[in-house]
Amino acid sequence: LVCFAYVNLCFQKRLYSARAALKYEAAAASQRVKLPAQEFQVSKLPSGLVIASLENYSPTSKIGVFIKAGSRYENAGNLGITHALRLAANMTTKGHSSFKITRGIEAVGSTLSVTSTRDNMIYTVDCIRDYVDTVMEYLINVTAAQEFRPWELSALPPRIKVDRAVAFQNPQIAVLENLHSAAYCNALSNSLYCPQYMIGQHTSDKVRQNDCFNVFLWVNHDILKQVGEHYLNMRSGTGTAGAKAKFRGGDVRSQSSASLVHAAVVAEGIAAGTAEAHAFSVLQHILAPGPYIKRGSNVSSKLHQAIAKKTSDPFDVSVFNANYSDSGLFGIYIISQPGSVNDVIGTALAQIGIIAKGNVTEADIAQAKKQLKAKALMAVETSDGLLDEIGSQVLASGTYIPTSRVLQEIDSVSLNDVENAAKKFVSGKKSMAACGNLENTPFLNEL
Repeated sequence: LVCFAYVNLCFQKRLYSARAALKYEAAAASQRVKLPAQEFQVSKLPSGLVIASLENYSPTSKIGVFIKAGSRYENAGNLGITHALRLAANMTTKGHSSFKITRGIEAVGSTLSVTSTRDNMIYTVDCIRDYVDTVMEYLINVTAAQEFRPWELSALPPRIKVDRAVAFQNPQIAVLENLHSAAYCNALSNSLYCPQYMIGQHTSDKVRQNDCFNVFLWVNHDILKQVGEHYLNMRSGTGTAGAKAKFRGGDVRSQSSASLVHAAVVAEGIAAGTAEAHAFSVLQHILAPGPYIKRGSNVSSKLHQAIAKKTSDPFDVSVFNANYSDSGLFGIYIISQPGSVNDVIGTALAQIGIIAKGNVTEADIAQAKKQLKAKALMAVETSDGLLDEIGSQVLASGTYIPTSRVLQEIDSVSLNDVENAAKKFVSGKKSMAACGNLENTPFLNEL
């Protein structure tokens, strides 16, 4: 009876008339008009940490802690520790047990996730904005007060093995990991996944300092500063200096019984945040930017059309363009039948050479710019995309370039800039990674 009465009460609250609903919406709209426009704000705490926020008066908030703790900062003695830290995010801390962290975050309708790249490790919490103070306590415990008790760490090796095995079943992941290993002789050559021989070797005594940076979306900045000063004064943010990436070029091949060949051929690209990076992005969209929809194809791209004239076998081709804090990779990624892989790779590389010789029109540039600007706008439409964009930029440079300025920088790319980008790829030292049935796949020195 009590349950029935409660449900009935809930229905009574929601069954208002259409006229009342319109009045309610009008009143809410008038209140929103009075709110000040949202502005991006950045503050530096006495501890050295940086807080950035963007207010849009949403009832939910997204909080991210960005740390310079990607795999590039690993050394020979702790390879794979980033992978281990990612899976150990829910372990007991100095302030809370693993159960309390999990239960406390779920009790206020929040979620905690951990991701990592070669540059950064990112802890993210989604929560109702009324509980920012609560989830901040758990988030700072997870990021800055881990204990890594030996009996909890002993449960990590099986999880690492499974996570690694599942990842490397995907041939694309295997190729990209091998590609970085072939392209660099340090830093960025480190894998996102723990090497087999290092599984179980990460003890609780292996502790390192990291640069920390916090990004908060859809929260009040002044309130957030108070929360940050209360919980973050334990961190100095001194960080660990990482080695500058050194590109070397190389060839890594992984023979298997797979029916398809996955291969990537790249040269050194451009670091993120540089003016020249936009020229490489425009070149990418001229050639083959990748499908715009899930499970889509590149049939309308220049690369696909050129390769289709050479072979009737099914294939897929796209341009790989990765930008890191001090380097980048630019080239082609192909999926092909073993018998036609030579034609696919050769034709794709030849198309980049054609652009390097000046065979590109202003119409091609204009269309690529439109596609690139649409991609830039869509990337920040979601809260996850906006959080990642702000966090990565401010952690790397201390500033955030708004999307409107990015669009202007894209418009400023000239035809000559795109040609120079293509020339840099053609003349640069190459790296290659391939897996599958490689009987007919050319070696790097044969390209």
